Amino acid sequence: MDILPRISHEVLLPVLSFLTSLVTGFPSGAQARTILCVKTISLIALICLRIGQEMVQQHLSEPVATFFQVFSQLHELRQQDLKLDPAGRGEGQLPQVVFSDGQQRSVDPALLDELQKVFTLEMAYTIYVPFSCLLGDIIRKIIPNHELVGELAALYLESISPSSRNPASVEPTVPSTGPEWDPQGGGCPQDDGHSGTFGSVLVGNRIQIPNDSRPENPGPLGPISGVGGGGLGSGSDDNALKQELPRSVHGLSGNWLAYWQYEIGVSQQDAHFHFHQIRLQSFPGHSGAVKCVAPLSGEDFFLSGSKDRTVRLWPLYNYGDGTSETAPRLVYTQHRKSVFFVGQLEAPQHVVSCDGAVHVWDPFTGKTLRTVEPLDSRVPLTAVAVMPAPHTSITMASSDSTLRFVDCRKPGLQHEFRLGGGLNPGLVRALAVSPSGRSVVAGFSSGFMVLLDTRTGLVLRGWPAHEGDILQIKAVEGSVLVSSSSDHSLTVWKELEQKPTHHYKSASDPIHTFDLYGSEVVTGTVSNKIGVCSLLEPPSQATTKLSSENFRGTLTSLALLPTKRHLLLGSDNGVIRLLA
Repeated sequence: MDILPRISHEVLLPVLSFLTSLVTGFPSGAQARTILCVKTISLIALICLRIGQEMVQQHLSEPVATFFQVFSQLHELRQQDLKLDPAGRGEGQLPQVVFSDGQQRSVDPALLDELQKVFTLEMAYTIYVPFSCLLGDIIRKIIPNHELVGELAALYLESISPSSRNPASVEPTVPSTGPEWDPQGGGCPQDDGHSGTFGSVLVGNRIQIPNDSRPENPGPLGPISGVGGGGLGSGSDDNALKQELPRSVHGLSGNWLAYWQYEIGVSQQDAHFHFHQIRLQSFPGHSGAVKCVAPLSGEDFFLSGSKDRTVRLWPLYNYGDGTSETAPRLVYTQHRKSVFFVGQLEAPQHVVSCDGAVHVWDPFTGKTLRTVEPLDSRVPLTAVAVMPAPHTSITMASSDSTLRFVDCRKPGLQHEFRLGGGLNPGLVRALAVSPSGRSVVAGFSSGFMVLLDTRTGLVLRGWPAHEGDILQIKAVEGSVLVSSSSDHSLTVWKELEQKPTHHYKSASDPIHTFDLYGSEVVTGTVSNKIGVCSLLEPPSQATTKLSSENFRGTLTSLALLPTKRHLLLGSDNGVIRLLA
């Protein structure tokens, strides 16, 4: 609604001025102008449907009236019978025509044929019916010439089904190109049994739906109010309207409806993540625990890696009533061990997954593009991260504390750095790349963390961050790092500052999985508790216990859809659930 006036004045009105211009022709003639007219008027109708009658009158009356007005202008031009070469006009000058609204406009006579092919009776019907339904009585205030367009629409209806209307109700005030009217056709029309928009028949004050199995009656069925004749009033058809219709899969119902009823009332400026435990979808299919979940950039699909050695690509659609189960779109089965990392290289749109060896594959075909095996089978890869766009590199840490970079476009290694530095910090448990791609941080099993500059390979900082295993690390804009550990703590760091900016402690279990939403961290524990912690001052922490009705099993992985504000929760029983 904030930008609606700009949409009207900077988009719709300039486009409509070309479409309804009496002096500007289209290179492709009437066909191109017709297509653009239909597309534009469909867009305006969609906006009208979204904002309601009162807002249309306030913000969109000018675009709607502009499109309807061209029918009056063409009608007046036909009545004035504009000559192609009127006398007294200089070369290169277009004739000026005064219209009934008092405005004087230039008209190119050579364009009249193109305009008449575009703004036909069918076009009048195409725009009049939806707008008369959308606007109701307000159409009289917004569109001064609505009666003329309505009559043109009625003439179109008459031309395609002459017996469906009473001809006496329409005055032939339309151009001579329209269908001829039969003034002798008055009287009560005969019903053909299939008249009306939906192929229905009026019987008294009831709409009678003909049975498809009954042969069509070729002759007239008598007057509309007739009873009996043609079998229309027979008892066999009385149940036609009582038949159970299939429920539309596109309609919102159940939990999806409850979710959207709440979501519509939430301010777009609300920066907090609200978790209501509304179950929206289930994704069964894995036969082992779900180790990792990663939404794709558009949030229409997500990836999951499991102990069952498969990676699955799932669609994310508003579907069902919250109890429906969705099948995977694609299953990648080339891994030989449990998959502990899955992610998307955003620049080339490839999927990266790791089971100790890195697989790069195409999410559209499932074809393996490249496999990066560890140099020594006794030194497997223990952590993987993908570089943000426009980079196309993958960073991998092996059990000997070595960090390697691989560009998926080139063979061989790109860089190789040793992270230990003479110390014995243990295995690399987690990696995170900064949003700019300029630094990477590694977390070790000893609780030690190392920050490395990806451009120079220099270690910027190494410090004992936690007292237990590092479980997960995330990097945020503004050189901020968030790390969780088996010592039950979640800590927020500035990259080059010694002391943490925030330190949260989980009472019962370590925070083994978390994701970021703006300036908040959404956390998960093995006791199925979802927490929300703030990265800003003052520190705040809220925790919600997942109900067994909405989530079964033990929480193993978590991912947040930031645009939709949904949570993907993976469990040890192989089922992923979408909750809001």
